[in-house]
Amino acid sequence: MKKRITVTIILLATFGLGFGFRSLVDRISPAQTGMKRVTGIGGVFFKCKDPRKLREWYKTHLGLNTNQYGAVFEWHQGADSTQKGFTQWGPFSETTKYFDPSTREFMINYRVENLEALVELLKQEGVTIADKIETVEYGKFVHIIDLEGTKIELWEPNDIEFDKLGKKIGALTNK
Repeated sequence: MKKRITVTIILLATFGLGFGFRSLVDRISPAQTGMKRVTGIGGVFFKCKDPRKLREWYKTHLGLNTNQYGAVFEWHQGADSTQKGFTQWGPFSETTKYFDPSTREFMINYRVENLEALVELLKQEGVTIADKIETVEYGKFVHIIDLEGTKIELWEPNDIEFDKLGKKIGALTNK
C-alpha cells in the first residue's frame, strides 16, 4: 500500500512539475529565448488594373528590371554580408483572389528564420493562421491574418535556390 501511495505521489509530482515547467516556458517571449520573428521584407504585393502595363511603366520610368512576376531587389544580408537576400515587388490583377480573405489592396511578405516554430508560437498567441505551410524549392510560406483582417505572407527563404530560379528564368535583379 505504501509503495502504491509513493508511486502515485511521484507521478503526481512529476506531472505537476512538467505542467509548471510548460507554463513557464509558454510565458517566455521570443525576445527572451533569442528566437527571431521577422527578419526583413520579403515582398510587397498590390492590386492594380493592368499588371503588365504597370510593370512596363516602372521599367521605363524608374528603371526596374521587371519580369512576369514584377521585380526582384537583390541585397546582402546584414548578419552575413557574404549572403544574398531578395525582396520581391509584384503587381497583381485587381481581381486576384490571392489576397483573400483580406479585402485590402496590398499584401506584405515578411522574411522569417524558422517558420514552423513561429507558426506554433503565433497559434499559442491566438493569431489566425490562414493556411498550411507550403514548401517549395526556394523556401516555405504560410499566410496569417493581422488584427485588421489584412493577409500577411510569411516566408522562410532559401535564397540560394531563389537566386538559381531567377537565373533559370532569366530574371535580372535590381541591385
